Amino acid sequence: MPQSVEKTLDYASLFLEPEYKEMLSAKSKLENMPEADKVKEIADWTKSWEYREKNFAREALTINPAKSCQPLGAVFASAGFEGTLSFVHGSQGCVAYYRSHLARHFKEPASAVSSSMTEDAAVFGGLNNMVDGLANAYSLYNPKMIAVSTTCMAEVIGDDLQSFINTAKEKGSVPADFNVPFAHTPAFVGSHITGYDNMMRGILENFWKDKTRTPNDSINIIPGFDGYAVGNNRELKRMLDLMGVKYTILSDVSDQFDTPSDGEFRMYDGGTALEAVAEAINAKATVSMQSYCTPKTLEYIENIGQETVAFHYPLGVSGTDDFLMKISELTGKAIPAELEKERGRLVDAITDSQAYLHGKSYAIYGDPDFVYSMARFVMETGGEPRHCLATNGSKAWEKKMQALFDSAPFGQDCKAWGGKDLWHMRSLLATEKVDMLIGNSYGKYLEKDTDTPLVRLTFPIFDRHHHHRFPLWGYQGGIRVVVALLDKFFDEMDKKATASDDTAYAFELTR
Repeated sequence: MPQSVEKTLDYASLFLEPEYKEMLSAKSKLENMPEADKVKEIADWTKSWEYREKNFAREALTINPAKSCQPLGAVFASAGFEGTLSFVHGSQGCVAYYRSHLARHFKEPASAVSSSMTEDAAVFGGLNNMVDGLANAYSLYNPKMIAVSTTCMAEVIGDDLQSFINTAKEKGSVPADFNVPFAHTPAFVGSHITGYDNMMRGILENFWKDKTRTPNDSINIIPGFDGYAVGNNRELKRMLDLMGVKYTILSDVSDQFDTPSDGEFRMYDGGTALEAVAEAINAKATVSMQSYCTPKTLEYIENIGQETVAFHYPLGVSGTDDFLMKISELTGKAIPAELEKERGRLVDAITDSQAYLHGKSYAIYGDPDFVYSMARFVMETGGEPRHCLATNGSKAWEKKMQALFDSAPFGQDCKAWGGKDLWHMRSLLATEKVDMLIGNSYGKYLEKDTDTPLVRLTFPIFDRHHHHRFPLWGYQGGIRVVVALLDKFFDEMDKKATASDDTAYAFELTR
């Protein structure tokens, strides 16, 4: 075999060795794989309009949805609070998925524990697992708060978290006054943004229930589920600090998922102080940066008497304008000249590159707020967001997207697809080609299959590193998006220029 201690090959090189090629060929024969010509014939047919109609007619099957399940969102929301340990009531395999999904994106440890439910708990209930699990989590990991969510198993058998937590406290698993907020997060309905919403509401209820408000002049900000939270939250705080606003970020994961390598392991780092969470009931208003991430949370906040405002992932010129002007209105603080200059720089960047951005067509997928904001920004650059897909998007979201399309000529041939998956997107890209695809790492298979260049701008990004450290929000984040789009367009231009001697004249130094 070619692999040895002295010569360790990367897997990409290793599987090109003759021995591995032979094994793969034998495996194909053993599995009675069709001939290559037949495979290509069927593959080509699946890119036709005929197959697209069949694909969009399916009802009982989802293929590669652009979403994750509720508990992932709950774990993410919990990570943004000081000293908080996520406790997932369910099996170990489930919590391993949430941890690995976050760790692979942020390249940071994602701590969470499980009640380790197995077959006996599935039959008799998971009370004993909760009692023992909370005791172990509290004694071993020394958290300041434990946030409990559920998986499919616990929800199917109907475990009552409030009752279980009360029993665990009575048995001494944790002190009676220890904060153990919870949220029921059944993974078989909704998505990760639903789980984020449920956990955020659960945490606020834990601190605010039966409390009386004494309104002050501060505001609360809820970022929502965001794979760029490290860069975005820091940019958000920078802008608010420039305006002199008093604020509390409810669930700030920017330090938790960006710990330094200095010889110290930080199981918990940063996050919203628990005292600040309790005090946040007195804020003048709560602002959600992502409307579709927080409907139940905002409903709860409104019911206790606070004003609420919701945005759609404020990105680009108009998205940032709307956000800053609303903050100014809520707080009475003026938008400083520095931010006005940053706005001008973003407009200048778009203008400088207009020749390469205007008229380009895009396919965009991801969470509903992200897709809305990205489509809006694309239209600001003169682009056309032809195919906009959100697996966790509703009919109401589709109508909101259509209103956006109708607001400018660039949206004339554009359509939003709520509840569809990436196999639907494949049919769209194959039958109605666009210049660029915007999404996450899973889009690389669409890029290869449909020859549509991919720009990775949303969660999860597994096959590229450190994108999450740079903001997309605000005017500066808008410039970052412009650069990402332009770089991809220029790379494609260079690739086509070098494809043959006939086009080599277009391999230019200056653009």
